[in-house]
Amino acid sequence: MKKWKNSWLVLIIALVAMLAACNANDKSESAEQEEKTEPAETAATEVVIDNNDTTQTYTEAPTKAISLNQHVTEIMLALGLEDSMVGTAYLDDKIYEPLQAAYEKVPVLSDQYPTKEQVIDAEADFLYGGWKSAFGEKGVGTPEELEELGIHTYLHTSSNMTKPTLEDIFTDIRNVAKIFRVEERGEAFIEQMTKDVDAIRAKLPQDGEDLRVLVFDSGEKDVFTAGQNFMNELVTIAGGQNVFGDVESGWTTVSKEDAVDRNPEVVVVIDYGETTAQQKIDFLKNDPALKEMEAVKNDRFVILPLSAASEGVRAAEAFEILAKGFYPDNF
Repeated sequence: MKKWKNSWLVLIIALVAMLAACNANDKSESAEQEEKTEPAETAATEVVIDNNDTTQTYTEAPTKAISLNQHVTEIMLALGLEDSMVGTAYLDDKIYEPLQAAYEKVPVLSDQYPTKEQVIDAEADFLYGGWKSAFGEKGVGTPEELEELGIHTYLHTSSNMTKPTLEDIFTDIRNVAKIFRVEERGEAFIEQMTKDVDAIRAKLPQDGEDLRVLVFDSGEKDVFTAGQNFMNELVTIAGGQNVFGDVESGWTTVSKEDAVDRNPEVVVVIDYGETTAQQKIDFLKNDPALKEMEAVKNDRFVILPLSAASEGVRAAEAFEILAKGFYPDNF
């Protein structure tokens, strides 16, 4: 993971250098630009985005954005957009360390979703939601309602579909980068993440059967686990087989008996909230049914933060955590 974080820092430094170079070029060529009558292409071109059953046209980049879930907050910060943000909300856990300094520049509006009044008071012109609930009954309002107020919205598509892949995340990143006219930063980030993922893949076993893996989010009566959401993709590319990957939904509830019957060799414990990962592990070890799973008997647990399990900038880090947990001898 340290190597991955180092590559992340290198990428951030490169993005800063690129921005500095752009500023220098702007100053040195100011006289020439004054003579030009045509604006820059990114400033002149309208951006049209189809998203969440709406078509929205951006005549210019938003300057007063609010992010509504942690993983999309981290995407905006990774793209260097903190100066274009007037607020953020709804952390699942600690913000990703390389982005902490940028995060501290953005006002935190709410522990959960802000109210519509808070959004209006912030004079927001763009809202970025990670989950559909952001624009639901308990969220900030529907896209249609917000559009009437002159506020654009974007829903992170890869978090709200079945069987999302890395390419789906990249599509979201490209869309947001395009909206804010920072396409080069988006492509630089995607290129680095692709290299990181490929480097980890190269260390995985190339033959043999994949490990049977259960994703354990929570549950006392039943088990709340991953079906065909992004965790299914992460487990698969890390050389595992999600034992409930045949369930055609994202997060899903299954019986303890079904979990035991599928007998996972590894349990991925999702870490968030007031219940610690260790408390979840202790529960699995002491539950009369679940303690019979091979993974529990052999003490094969991999702890993954929820923010890393979401469809965001930590995908490569999550992949590395799982790969090392599944095949420690290969690293």
